[in-house]
Amino acid sequence: MTTPTADTARHLAAFLRARRERLDPDDLGLPPRKQARRTPGLRREEVAELAGISVDYVVRLEQGRGLRPSADVVEALAGALRLAPVERAYLFNLAGQRPRSAEEPATTAAPPLARLVADLSPLPAMLVNHRFDVLAWNREMAGLLVDFGDLPPARRNAMWVCLAHPEVRGSYVDRTRVVREGVAHLRAAWAAHPEDRVLAALIADFTAHDEEFARWWTERDVEVNARGRKVLRHPRVGDVTVHFEVLTPMQDPDQRLVVFRPADDESRAALGRLS
Repeated sequence: MTTPTADTARHLAAFLRARRERLDPDDLGLPPRKQARRTPGLRREEVAELAGISVDYVVRLEQGRGLRPSADVVEALAGALRLAPVERAYLFNLAGQRPRSAEEPATTAAPPLARLVADLSPLPAMLVNHRFDVLAWNREMAGLLVDFGDLPPARRNAMWVCLAHPEVRGSYVDRTRVVREGVAHLRAAWAAHPEDRVLAALIADFTAHDEEFARWWTERDVEVNARGRKVLRHPRVGDVTVHFEVLTPMQDPDQRLVVFRPADDESRAALGRLS
């Protein structure tokens, strides 16, 4: 008796059959056929035609013969079967393949997440994408770092602010660690989004104009640090120590919610004065 995770080929076959059988040919605009349909959904030949692959290959996949379809074939099947994003991700996982980005990188905040950022007050919070572009922020984050609304849109980037903003770049007490972690995080994002030319151009600009970034980039460190501690030296309220959390919403996976929490009573009081 197999366990639910023991035979991915069998689960892949069952998933393909189930999704094929739930589709209505009329919804896809397929031409009517002379022979009546004996089973619900699409025929295997129709799936093969929509996906641009052979009927024999579809048959073998649905029979669970242990095939490992390529990422291009999985993408074609996901399109032919009209899979939702979560179903597409599931199909790629069953096939043991890595999906390409299904959507363009987020450049504006999802409205519910923008409201959440505001509602997290008095905790400093902001919303970023995988490039570190800042999409939303609340007044507490503006007071602690910088009001991103005062910056040109091209400079509303947390990495740029850390590297180059004249007031912020010197505010991190442990600046070397913060920059090094940021570079390692950006390298991980670069590997996960090789098609993102804007990100590639951003990294090229940092490498050309910031010696610190260029030095750490050559180290090829990779890190995704979603929880930690930072100490910021603020010109008005002194040192502020915060614990940060980076959360990824399931509905908007290219957006990251960054929340700062005071690490001690002195920092809590300092954040209160900023508010």
